[in-house]
Amino acid sequence: MASAKNSIRQFNGVAASPGIAIGLAKVADRTKVPVTESIITADQVQAEITRFLNAVAAAKDELQSLKIQIEAEQGAEHLYILDTHLLLLDDSMLKEETIHCIEHQNLNAEGSLKRTLRKFKELFDSIEDDYLRERGSDVDIVGERILRKMVGIVQEDIKEIDGKVIIVAHDLSPADVLQLDKNRVIGFVTDLGGKTSHAAILARALGVPAVVGLETVTSHIADGDHLMLDGSVGSVVHNPDNETFRDYLARKQYYEYCDRELAKLRDLPAETTDGHRIKLKGNIEFIEEADSLTRHGAEGVGLFRTEMLFMNRATLPDEEEQFQAYFEMLQAIKPHPLSIRTLDVGGDKFVPGLNLADELNPALGLRAIRLSLRNPETFRPQLRAALRASAHGKIRLFFPMISTIGEIRAAKKIIAEIKDELASKNINFDHNIELGVMIEVPSAVLIADQLAGEVDFFSIGTNDLIQYTLAIDRTNEHLSHLYQPVDPAILKSLEMVVTAAHRAGIEACICGEMAGDPLYLPILLGLGFDELSMSPPSIPRVKSILRRCSLSAAESLVQKVLSAESAAEIEALLKGEIAASFSDSID
Repeated sequence: MASAKNSIRQFNGVAASPGIAIGLAKVADRTKVPVTESIITADQVQAEITRFLNAVAAAKDELQSLKIQIEAEQGAEHLYILDTHLLLLDDSMLKEETIHCIEHQNLNAEGSLKRTLRKFKELFDSIEDDYLRERGSDVDIVGERILRKMVGIVQEDIKEIDGKVIIVAHDLSPADVLQLDKNRVIGFVTDLGGKTSHAAILARALGVPAVVGLETVTSHIADGDHLMLDGSVGSVVHNPDNETFRDYLARKQYYEYCDRELAKLRDLPAETTDGHRIKLKGNIEFIEEADSLTRHGAEGVGLFRTEMLFMNRATLPDEEEQFQAYFEMLQAIKPHPLSIRTLDVGGDKFVPGLNLADELNPALGLRAIRLSLRNPETFRPQLRAALRASAHGKIRLFFPMISTIGEIRAAKKIIAEIKDELASKNINFDHNIELGVMIEVPSAVLIADQLAGEVDFFSIGTNDLIQYTLAIDRTNEHLSHLYQPVDPAILKSLEMVVTAAHRAGIEACICGEMAGDPLYLPILLGLGFDELSMSPPSIPRVKSILRRCSLSAAESLVQKVLSAESAAEIEALLKGEIAASFSDSID
């Protein structure tokens, strides 16, 4: 516990993976490789290029060997992310940009690579979407692996760490996390990282508590220091006193008890006390997350973000690669359905291989369905791949950012043409594949009754719907207080969409952040949503509340909420009437 010399200190970061860990710190050296730029002479250029390419080859060999080793010890379940890094090591843009810098700026190999990585980083930092922005960290990790080969730095093998410890590091790569022995490593904390970094995704999939994005935590902690971390809230306590230790120990015991109790709900129906059923599904990007779907009782995938297939690579995935990804996901989640959202990029979401012009207002520009319709050479292979995969399991296909009736009709026309092509070649597919639209912009809300006549289901993306309806950039810290999921305008929009869907006899689903927030569950239930899709770990708590709710009470609550005049009034109503009854699931 804390002494006069080492006083108690708390750090707050990003809650990356839930769970509480109490143990001794083990500092793993994962600091960035120091790089000094130096000018080279003309006769040194070829030698520097060779040194760079040799380092890339050595990094690739190392990663391939590591992949083989992990697969032999743990199986292939989580290796997709390492494949992403191997693709980056083959990336022609990364190589060509670095070689160009060596040749034309007469800069040494390390300095040239560092400049290339900086360009990539700036590109990714400009992306608004949290998940896609975090893919820039993969470029950094691959770049650091190459730099280590160039300068001859050998990192400590994380597999050799002994004892029950909490890893403390500047950053951890996906390969590091995959090598963690859960019998010895009970959690980790890092300076860098976000909730959607690959290290965080893997930590959640493996059930390792983690807090990331702590900025300078490594400069304050030494080997053997006492640590306590809460990956559910993002806090880390350094050298706790006795009172804090007892508090965390009690919280750990309570968390583990709740986790065991929630796990008992896995195979129980998502049903209210008065017998009303809704579907609880998962939002995912990687096949590695399929295990998390099963563990948390998901009834399938409500949102498969296909952007992950297009990121961190120099060329676009072809039809066959996309087909394999959809097929493998279907096999992993059988017998449940897979809802595939077509490519949602453009504007601020950069994808190599799609030549997009700079736009003054990318949020309102050429993106999502607009971009797909403008680029049939990209859109058609994705649709063909999804249709072919539909012969092997239940697939639903839906389109992002629909704003007019013409857009969905144009997409359906292309699908009809592809169906004819496949049928003419005797290629199997689901002739009755269900089609849907994302409701994310106010125009789609206002014509929801017309859109409902064109599709089989609605899926509401509340993140964008809130942003576009309230005209608020959700990443602007000065406006964050105005980003209110329960603003009356948002709730009335949701009501309009559900009403239009049910009048047309189709399902109304929701896949934004609201779906996974237990506080909002009674409202979404009372509004009449048929399906909620969320991060898989959120499902047990939402199900816990749902099984203690009645539909009639939720509908009565919605009537009160819809008559309120402000988000603050609605929040107060929710916390007063709901939180008191379900505090153990909402905390």
